[in-house]
Amino acid sequence: MQIESISVKNFRLFRDTRLENIPRLCVLVGANGTGKSMLFDVFSFLKDALSMNVGKALSKRGGFKEVASRGFADEPIELTLQFRMEITGRERLVTYLLEIVPGRDGKPVVEREVLRYKRGPYGAPFRFLDFSRGHGYAITNEEEFSKPDEELKREEQELDAPDILAIKGLGQFERFKAASAFRLMIENWHISDFHVSEARPSQEEGFAEHLSTRGENLPLVANYLFEHHRDRFDRVLNAMRRRVPGVSVVEPKQTEDGRLVLRFQDGSFKDPFIARHVSDGTIKMFAYLVLLNDPKPYPLLAVEEPENQLYPELLPELAEEFRDYADRGGQVFISTHSPDFLNALALDEIYCLRKDQGFTRISRASDSENLRALNAAGDLPGYLWKQGLFEGLNKESH
Repeated sequence: MQIESISVKNFRLFRDTRLENIPRLCVLVGANGTGKSMLFDVFSFLKDALSMNVGKALSKRGGFKEVASRGFADEPIELTLQFRMEITGRERLVTYLLEIVPGRDGKPVVEREVLRYKRGPYGAPFRFLDFSRGHGYAITNEEEFSKPDEELKREEQELDAPDILAIKGLGQFERFKAASAFRLMIENWHISDFHVSEARPSQEEGFAEHLSTRGENLPLVANYLFEHHRDRFDRVLNAMRRRVPGVSVVEPKQTEDGRLVLRFQDGSFKDPFIARHVSDGTIKMFAYLVLLNDPKPYPLLAVEEPENQLYPELLPELAEEFRDYADRGGQVFISTHSPDFLNALALDEIYCLRKDQGFTRISRASDSENLRALNAAGDLPGYLWKQGLFEGLNKESH
């Protein structure tokens, strides 16, 4: 499943913003304050709204008035995602629309929630789920494409509250195919908030298949790969040997009191040393490699500024690791301020964020004739630096 377009209206800096033709690897470039983190918060908001409800997801961000674009708190917040999914052996473009308004009592309500796609090669998309303020319907036999629209079974439903997403409840039932698939996709989004300090400590013995958003279970996941997916662990180790000078061995080790620690062997030292003695950059690179070698890639992975604490010469190869992850099935969104990371990308993987009259506009780098020419001449990073998109970096060093 791949997101092809995102439309955001009245969500903080995104007064009316749209990303189209989104590739599997999508990299956002923009000066500080242009909204790179806010786009990732759109993903987090949808995940929070699904796991809790819309009201709590907005309260977590200060409430409706704080999330709505400045000066437009009386207008709806609207999010639209288009994604491709396979239904009965055929790939279809599905649209999900979510419109949120402040209720009369001040509590936000879901004004409209729609899931639609074309039943056949012609005609308008059909609404398989349509809810407003806690009431609506869903189609239970959506896969019977040979039947005319009037023979589809419409099941009326009422939710417990008007700020609950219909896909949260109905998506738990197999008979609502598109809703179920979309719910699972959002539940499995991974918006990274990695902290090196949390990845360093040893852990009690346990089990973890996937790296957490903050990375505190890194030793457990490394141990899982080591024991159950040795080919993926060896790939991590080989990458560490190539990309981090001096590191020859990385292994999870269980101590006598049952804790798991990561031990690193440096070619300059006879004895291995544990993670707390390793540089931040080494730990972070190892964590990224463990994340990107997950045997089951997340449907969506979002990472902010992966270049922090890493040597610039490691960034082109890290970009290749992200691309390989995307090729294996996980769509990747990254924000960056690094020309070194940018140099490893294709032009159609880059999106530029700029402020226009106080709100953010997003354009695809490949849509500009000027940027295509600069990229062909190898001068795209320099041009973007001059435009302020690499704010805070030393121009002379790049």
